[in-house]
Amino acid sequence: MSRRLPLIHKVEAESIGPFQQEQLDLEFSNGERRHFQRLVSRGHGAVVVVPMLDDETVLLVREYAAGLHRYELGLVKGRIDAGESPVEAANRELKEEAGYGAHQLDVLRALTLAPTYMSHQSWLVLARDLYPERLVGDEPEELEVVPWKLAELDQLMLREDFSEGRSLAALFIAREWLGRGA
Repeated sequence: MSRRLPLIHKVEAESIGPFQQEQLDLEFSNGERRHFQRLVSRGHGAVVVVPMLDDETVLLVREYAAGLHRYELGLVKGRIDAGESPVEAANRELKEEAGYGAHQLDVLRALTLAPTYMSHQSWLVLARDLYPERLVGDEPEELEVVPWKLAELDQLMLREDFSEGRSLAALFIAREWLGRGA
């Protein structure tokens, strides 16, 4: 079924860090009116990087997660700086967080966090043909790099310290993409 987008009658906005919080007054095609809130990213998005050490091994990083006040395993990730493409941001973040660069980087797709109320997108980038190279990043401490076999993804997804949804989705998508010989 094809629907037209709701009409926006009024927008009130307030800045909150890297986001703008908007109050929307919407009218749907059936005449119903509703108020919605959304967070609009004021940046250029982010990248989630799946760095493949070899055909079977992904590199994870363990870093402090302030939202949960604990250390979490996850993928390399970070924001896209002004003027950077997702590929350039992915290679930079990989060098800063894991100490590797990649000769081959493929953008697989965009992922959203909560599309019903947030505009932020993260680009999933598969990094292969890695080589050692470290850049200084904004992390307060060096991140632990943890090699993990993609064949053991079922064990990783049940770990309490691996809870970030983008990382989990990205690994399943990358495994499927690689399994199709792409």
